[in-house]
Amino acid sequence: MTKLLSPNNRNIILELKNITKTYTTGTNSFNALDGINLKIYEGEFISITGPSGSGKSTLMHIIGLLDNPTSGEVNLNGRNIAKLKEHQLAQIRNVTLGFVFQQFNLLAKTSSLENVLLPLLYSDVPKRDRQKIGLDLLAKVGLQDKTNNTPAQLSGGQQQRVAIARALVNNPKIILADEPTGNLDSKSGEDVMKFFHQLNEKEGRTIVFVTHDMDLAKEANRTIIIKDGKILEEKHA
Repeated sequence: MTKLLSPNNRNIILELKNITKTYTTGTNSFNALDGINLKIYEGEFISITGPSGSGKSTLMHIIGLLDNPTSGEVNLNGRNIAKLKEHQLAQIRNVTLGFVFQQFNLLAKTSSLENVLLPLLYSDVPKRDRQKIGLDLLAKVGLQDKTNNTPAQLSGGQQQRVAIARALVNNPKIILADEPTGNLDSKSGEDVMKFFHQLNEKEGRTIVFVTHDMDLAKEANRTIIIKDGKILEEKHA
């Protein structure tokens, strides 16, 4: 496992400042996040963990620009993007972030290759180049022989590898994974985590993943433990 360097040796790629997220139902309000401050450095491998309802998925949504905070700043490469319009956030997500979810989120009647290429429909990549990119990524995750298979013809681990290839298709700097092994057997889960380590150690990609499994969380170089919407503790490997 790569040893975490001093923050002084790395650039801050994303910073949250005094983030709150409040949900209101009728006259009742609930703070899902309450004063979160967090710096994420280039090339880190970070886990976010905590009990059910602690706010870890809400935090991931804020980091991933999938939701706006109620208050506070989200600085990406030094720019506060917390209040940008949705179309602006979508453009940033498409070129900076790659997402891997517990449920895979693959289109059921679409081939592995077509699923991988979906994000490129909204990019400037020439159509003639897209297929080669997709084929190269499927080979990278060991699925070069499954390009025409639909999700129903793949195991859970294979589906997650297709999802990882899709997350990489726009060459993002940050990979965000929400319970990426939650629907996998232990062997497939280990394979997925090994691949995340490779992306981090060999390619220098920043990896941030959410898990409720403390043993899995320990695989990261830095673990953020949250409870009741607050950062309770940070642990370094």
